[in-house]
Amino acid sequence: MGKFMKPGKVVMVLAGRYAGRKAVIVKNIDDGTTDRPYSHALVAGIDRYPRKVTTTMGKKKIAKRSKIKAFVKVFNYNHLMPTRYSVDIPLDKTVVNKDVFRDPALKRKARREAKVKFEERYFFLKFMQFLYLKSLVALG
Repeated sequence: MGKFMKPGKVVMVLAGRYAGRKAVIVKNIDDGTTDRPYSHALVAGIDRYPRKVTTTMGKKKIAKRSKIKAFVKVFNYNHLMPTRYSVDIPLDKTVVNKDVFRDPALKRKARREAKVKFEERYFFLKFMQFLYLKSLVALG
């Protein structure tokens, strides 16, 4: 059977504080290490999702409701459920890696990197959706 827990794979967290949250695998370790002798993965995920926005809301309110809270954590494969989806969010591997758990400042920096990349992706998709709807109105 092939390996399917690869970087970029979208997973659901099944246990712990972030249960039910979606995450993306940043780095997978299939064979385990000396400190973690089981297969595990470093994931970056979304702790607080953006809320619904409408056209009647002001720019400030839209900006506030569009914020995302991210997390970075190492999970055992048993606590992750892979989905059929993969994403190509380019997280900086020098910032988001296993060394961030040694220093709280590095962990904050890694969370910030994940947050920025997730928000960029969110706003890009919203913009593309807006352009698509605008083109439909122009045609119709």
